Amino acid sequence: MKETLIAYMNCQFSLIQVLDFCGRLLLACALGALIGLERSKRFKEAGIRTHIIVCCGAALMMLVSKYGFADLTNAAGDTFNGTRGADPARVAAQVVSGISFLGAGVIFKNGGTIKGLTTAAMLWFTAGVGLAVGCGMIWIAILSTIIVFLVQVILHRHAVGADAYSGNRLQFTVKNGHDFNAALTEQLKKWDAQITDSKVNRRRDGTTEYELTIRRRTEISYDEMKSFMESREEILSASNSPMR
Repeated sequence: MKETLIAYMNCQFSLIQVLDFCGRLLLACALGALIGLERSKRFKEAGIRTHIIVCCGAALMMLVSKYGFADLTNAAGDTFNGTRGADPARVAAQVVSGISFLGAGVIFKNGGTIKGLTTAAMLWFTAGVGLAVGCGMIWIAILSTIIVFLVQVILHRHAVGADAYSGNRLQFTVKNGHDFNAALTEQLKKWDAQITDSKVNRRRDGTTEYELTIRRRTEISYDEMKSFMESREEILSASNSPMR
């Protein structure tokens, strides 16, 4: 009975091949964890566990896609009746489109600001790493993981282009919105800041609330905010929150 069971378990793959498959899954877990570690340190929605599951799951589906249908042919390479035209690669192909559902779940819009795009792209990339590991392209998977990991770390420390700009959320409560509009426009020019989102709410008591999201090369400092408030008597209250 024992010999029969062993023979059945090894009817398609040898023990060496099975151990190779298990090693690929473990490597996919390790690479997924490395990618997720960078996201987790930045308190993103998809962290280590999510990336491990995505990468390991993609590797598993790639193994199924590439090797799971090996019994459809005999040793001579002839296909069995009823299997002609079968395309096992479709299993792996659906990973690319299927991972989009996870990516959409981590993207959200807050006013004029969109967050989660990088995390969604990382999930998509992690699935690609899992597929590469699953099909046996080990060095390609490792090299691509190292490249993306270094890109994320380096560009976060030394941002370029629009990523180098800092963001601030400004809130003002004023008693004369008409005069404040012109003053605010002039002040933003002096700060060399650009508005990315704005919201104005006129209250019944005659005051007006402004909620602004602005970006410039450096954050708006406490002294800059204080100086502006002291120069405008119509400002009743204000707050400045840096966006990390």
